[in-house]
Amino acid sequence: MISDIIVIGKLKEYILKRFYLNVFLLIISFGQSYSQTYENGAVSSSHRLATEAGVDILKRGGNAIDASVGVGFVLAVVYPQAGNIGGGGFMVMHLKDGNNTSIDYREKAPLLAGRNMFLDANGNIIDGLSTLGSLAAGVPGSVAGMLYALEKYGTMDRASILKYAIDIADTGFVLEERLAAAINSYRKDFDKFFGSKAIFGQGLNAGELFIQKELAETLRRIAIEGRDGFYKGKTAQLIVDEMKISNGIISYEDLETYEPKERSVMKGSYKGYEIISMGPPSSGGISLIYLLNILENFDLSSMGYASVESVQLMTEAMRRVYADRSEFMGDVDFVNVPWDILTSKVYAERRMQDFTPGMASSSAVISPGDAYYRESDQTTHYSVADRSGNLVSTTTTLNDVFGNKVIVTGAGFLLNNEMDDFSSKPGTANMYGLVGNEANAIEPGKRMLSSMTPTIIFKNNKPFLIVGSPGGGRIITTVLQTFLNITEHGKTLQEAIDLPRFHHQWLPDEIQFEKDFGSDLTRSDLKKMGYTIKDISDFGRVDAIMLDENGNMTAHTDMRGYGFSSGF
Repeated sequence: MISDIIVIGKLKEYILKRFYLNVFLLIISFGQSYSQTYENGAVSSSHRLATEAGVDILKRGGNAIDASVGVGFVLAVVYPQAGNIGGGGFMVMHLKDGNNTSIDYREKAPLLAGRNMFLDANGNIIDGLSTLGSLAAGVPGSVAGMLYALEKYGTMDRASILKYAIDIADTGFVLEERLAAAINSYRKDFDKFFGSKAIFGQGLNAGELFIQKELAETLRRIAIEGRDGFYKGKTAQLIVDEMKISNGIISYEDLETYEPKERSVMKGSYKGYEIISMGPPSSGGISLIYLLNILENFDLSSMGYASVESVQLMTEAMRRVYADRSEFMGDVDFVNVPWDILTSKVYAERRMQDFTPGMASSSAVISPGDAYYRESDQTTHYSVADRSGNLVSTTTTLNDVFGNKVIVTGAGFLLNNEMDDFSSKPGTANMYGLVGNEANAIEPGKRMLSSMTPTIIFKNNKPFLIVGSPGGGRIITTVLQTFLNITEHGKTLQEAIDLPRFHHQWLPDEIQFEKDFGSDLTRSDLKKMGYTIKDISDFGRVDAIMLDENGNMTAHTDMRGYGFSSGF
């Protein structure tokens, strides 16, 4: 009798544990669908555990830079499809003393890279060579960039910041359903590489504990040795060894000599708002400011959200901006990017002189402008604000989902496939359909063009919005629409982020509509004008923080993901 009671008790305990686990998984699988307001600090990221680490750092007296670096390293553990130490990114900062700056830790082409490395003898692109396997990897910049930010602008020590990521990698975390499904959907690719097969090859189930001992050891080396724990010594040697067994070209010299760059931010204005965003080699800041320069000449508010008039106007603006993106943008250390022209209000006005309301133009006719007339989808974003006035907007990526699908054997982390963001063959589209030309051709040591758009916006000289998103070429238009939904259409932060979006990028010549975007009448009227509409799955995963004039912070994470926003 007693034994039966014990068995029943254990059964009840098991059932309760499974119930609470399922509730937990249900919550995180749908993300956080509401916004909250905080006084002392806020974090919004693509994963609950990363956000919680960031908030805890803020509570312990760390600033927004400390918290951002902590979030970044945790995402490398819990969000392997995009969070990374094997990729790169951009960080835009507004510091409490009023200064603005940005850190470019974009990946670079290896020293052995060549202009035609992804072409066959006939000059045609070899399918998959720039996307799958180690040849697709650029030299990783995330570790160097995050540590640079921490050492120059943070207040806490490296070991304390990395402890969050190390502990989670060492003891494990519960797999979300969508992450498990994503891993399992790429098993055929993972099985091609020894390190990836060892970790992902058996398949993973939602609800199970995912432990990453090798990644924990890699993170420990970084915590102890700093950048040398990644770009020299054991980790560097493991990366080079991986290159030898999986057809890559990253050398020990590539790793040892990699350096992030601190760069001036791109600045713009829109109807009383001031914008700072990322400059080249990201096209995001230039393109966002360029779009806003065009649109401020029109009354979007009276047109209304998702109306025929606003969609047509914004489509024609996008068409022209993306045409210029393809021609003029690249790594400023290698090419002359005419950013001052592309972000000027005069140039924006000139580019819309052939715009006709009610009539579609054609991308075959709209070519890149004369910007010299005077002479990615898998990315993740996080936003952080602290009580002292430091704001950080960070976007980081492996490029494709799980990057090049290669986990460095013995080191436990995925590498990027950012080499596909170069123009493998000028005039030919990459995996996101984005066309590039000579400015973005492959050269040794060059940083590839990006669409990442980490952005901070001010109103009346006070912080107003920290925003960014993943989404490949759609990042720019996602950030644009989030901002306009608030400022022109009177939406709350939650509504602005969660509402359906649309996109146009010059080529292919089509307007891409998310499900439920626009009415049937809007669609039919646009088609009558001559536009092609293509329905696509949702895009973008915005994580943003909005601040009121008193400094109170409202944070929200996109309902399209399973992220989390929090604060105190």
